[in-house]
Amino acid sequence: MSLTSLDRKKVAQVTESPATLVPPVQKLSDIIYGDPILLMLARMMLVEIRDLDTLLQAINSIVQEAPAFVGAEDQYELVGFPINAILDWPMGTKSGMVFFWNPVVNAALKEVLNYWSAYLASPASTSTLTTNPDGWFGPAASSLMPDFVGTFVCDPTKPAYGFGSFDAFFTRLFRPGLRPVPTPEDPNVIISACESQVDQIVSNAQLVADFNLKGQPYSLENMLDGDPSASQFAGGTVYQAFLSALKYHRWHAPVNGTVVSTKLVPGTYYLESPFEGFPNPDPAAQNNSQPFITSVATRALIFIQADDPAIGLMCFVAVGMAEVSSCQIEVTPNQKITKGQEIGMFHFGGSTHCLVFGPQVKLTWSVAVDQNVELSSPIATVG
Repeated sequence: MSLTSLDRKKVAQVTESPATLVPPVQKLSDIIYGDPILLMLARMMLVEIRDLDTLLQAINSIVQEAPAFVGAEDQYELVGFPINAILDWPMGTKSGMVFFWNPVVNAALKEVLNYWSAYLASPASTSTLTTNPDGWFGPAASSLMPDFVGTFVCDPTKPAYGFGSFDAFFTRLFRPGLRPVPTPEDPNVIISACESQVDQIVSNAQLVADFNLKGQPYSLENMLDGDPSASQFAGGTVYQAFLSALKYHRWHAPVNGTVVSTKLVPGTYYLESPFEGFPNPDPAAQNNSQPFITSVATRALIFIQADDPAIGLMCFVAVGMAEVSSCQIEVTPNQKITKGQEIGMFHFGGSTHCLVFGPQVKLTWSVAVDQNVELSSPIATVG
């Protein structure tokens, strides 16, 4: 694995013309240089970018611009993830794992990503929403997002297709009438909460498990952040599916029911399983670490009491995987929700989500691992 062409250009650019660090990147720099252990880890994890100051300069530059679409010669696993791309090797080292698990580092990274998030919500961030070769409406992007205009609410006659910011593009809406709920009144049919690709379906999930193991077992106590109801799901089923940067990024209710509680859980940003991408870093390593990061990454929990007593209490878990990793919950406790209703969204980055069911729920699945599943399509029946 090597840096993408865009990141090689970025490294060359910041090496030739270093800039003053923006406040959150300067704070990250001060934290690393001010802690001899973090400094040692940071220097040990550097492989391709061998100089810490160059790495900080690259991050500094990235958070002041919108991500371009990665060219066809590069790794599509890293489309839209420029920070993830330059950290791919550091993430795949033992020292990098310790570094990116550090809570002080993650708190500082959160401030850096919040800075970038504010920029991506500004009009200036539409600079890559073009039909240029590295634009998100260019030939390479269009080949992976066919019929964009017919699928999403936009206006190709306007600059940036009518999107006011990169964030507005990322959280775009389907055109009315697309992705209808086929069985709105049938309580036995569970629908897809996200436009996504199935990662795995696991039964008999354990309340507490060592999620660092090679098989990445789910640890419900960790995934659900120690919620008092976690024990109700012990021995139950976890359905997990992945959303790439090219997908629709809003979440919708998989069942009819009532919101019991919600919670935003702070966590890691650039951590991957020690059994993925070690010792030879792989751009797909974080994607392959999806079960592992459900216990450690920034995530949102929405507990739902389904109207169907055969389902009972379930939980929707949204997990930010890379870059900004921001989760926005749009429902509140005691709110009645119906299948297909929007309940939240991701703001920029790759992401994954889980549906967690108790052991009493008998499910017949109509989807399979690696299958691309449209929003609102049936994924399982109860009974």
